[in-house]
Amino acid sequence: MSYLVLARKWRPKSFDTLVGQEHVVRALTHALEQNRLHHAYLFTGTRGVGKTTIARILAKALNCEQGITPTPCGVCSSCLEIDAGRFIDYVEMDAASNRSVEDMAALLEKAAYAPNSGRYKVYMIDEVHQLSGHAFNAMLKTLEEPPEHVKFILATTDPQKIPVTVLSRCLQFNLKQMPPGHIIDHLSRVLDAEGVAFEPAALRHLAKAAAGSMRDALSLLDQTIAHGAGRIEDEGVRAMLGTVGDDHLYALLDGVVAGDIHAMLAVAATIEERSLSFESALLELATLLHRIALLQFAPDALPDAAEQSRLAPYAERLDPEYLQLCYQILIHGRDELALAPDEAAGFGMTLLRLFAFRPASDHEPIKVGAGGTAAVRVVTSAPVRSVPPVERVAADSDWHALVGQLPLTGMVRQLAQHCELARQSDTGIVLRIAPTHKHLQPHQDKLRAELARHYGRALTLDIQLVEPAGQTPKAKAENERRERQERAIAAIKGDPFVREACDLFDASIDESTIKPI
Repeated sequence: MSYLVLARKWRPKSFDTLVGQEHVVRALTHALEQNRLHHAYLFTGTRGVGKTTIARILAKALNCEQGITPTPCGVCSSCLEIDAGRFIDYVEMDAASNRSVEDMAALLEKAAYAPNSGRYKVYMIDEVHQLSGHAFNAMLKTLEEPPEHVKFILATTDPQKIPVTVLSRCLQFNLKQMPPGHIIDHLSRVLDAEGVAFEPAALRHLAKAAAGSMRDALSLLDQTIAHGAGRIEDEGVRAMLGTVGDDHLYALLDGVVAGDIHAMLAVAATIEERSLSFESALLELATLLHRIALLQFAPDALPDAAEQSRLAPYAERLDPEYLQLCYQILIHGRDELALAPDEAAGFGMTLLRLFAFRPASDHEPIKVGAGGTAAVRVVTSAPVRSVPPVERVAADSDWHALVGQLPLTGMVRQLAQHCELARQSDTGIVLRIAPTHKHLQPHQDKLRAELARHYGRALTLDIQLVEPAGQTPKAKAENERRERQERAIAAIKGDPFVREACDLFDASIDESTIKPI
């Protein structure tokens, strides 16, 4: 007997064995139990989530010889023939290859006749969004008021392309993507039944690669069994999928935390040598940063104690704002892989960005080679008094110059730029900020820490919600920018050649295109 692939062999035959679509099963079960049957159903969802499978189970439920039931027997001739794909009153049509108005007219003509052996004629139209506009128009009247013996089941991966006139005539069910946990549980049951040995960790990679599709997961499982010669092992699955293992991911993360660009590039070289996926590495690292950010801001969202324990050191050492920046760098780096000279270069440049944009904190430069240093610092949790003070600005009262010298980034820099110095003493600083910028106040602890590092002593910081009496650094910078822009516009308008060109061609100057040098 020829081999039957797992995706077909383990296709659910009843609602009880269907995985992950409980909301659809509940609604259909109640409708069948109460005999409240609609004439048209629309199942939407991505590939491999069970649209065709549910259609076949529903067709059996309507035509089972034991009567209309949510639990078809599976052994009568109608059930067996539907499972085998040869039941004459159940028709599956692919709209991608039968999309014309002639195809639809032929189907509707046959629908007018009574069933041959079943209770209902059931027409399942897959990828219905690919029907032509004329074909949709041809089916509208029949879809709204079909013969009593006809049921329509429509399926699509793109419901946005279906006319609203069709949508309004159907009961619509949106099938969800399979959660990784559901996929892992189902694959485990399949492997146990097939008598195939497996490592549980390997199934996590398959579930992730399936991206919510149970059919894709079973197809990958077939491939994995062949690849591992009848065994499913974690290392073999990662090699087959090109998945970057946790050892590489945490080595990269350690390099980011320590500011060790050489260690990060060494991991990149290993990934290239093993022909692993650079795109997968960026995706997995971004996912890891997302989990760390959750631990920083919403630890209850990570119920796994083991995961919390492993990520806690990174959550403590990585600045939350820098973590958000790292996430953006990784996402953009993944998008730009196709534009890079090659994927290895694109991946390496993304790592260099992670290194180059690190925040400065303890002012100890990291050596990047003989004869040079990088303008980045190692993040540390050392006490404020243990950090040597940096050079102070010429005048303590010059808040504008001080803000320009402090190594501030993100929201902390925005806070400092929108503040005005009210008064300053050896033990504390008082600032004013307009009430419109009060959302920046929660970052004042970080600003106080930077000021304490700058002066080399403990300081108090009080930020008052009062309209500044003078110019804040932000306002001063805006005024200077505006003045430069006005001077640039005046210089362009005053240029004899420009005036002559405007007069000659009756032209005008688009001031928005003028940029000061």
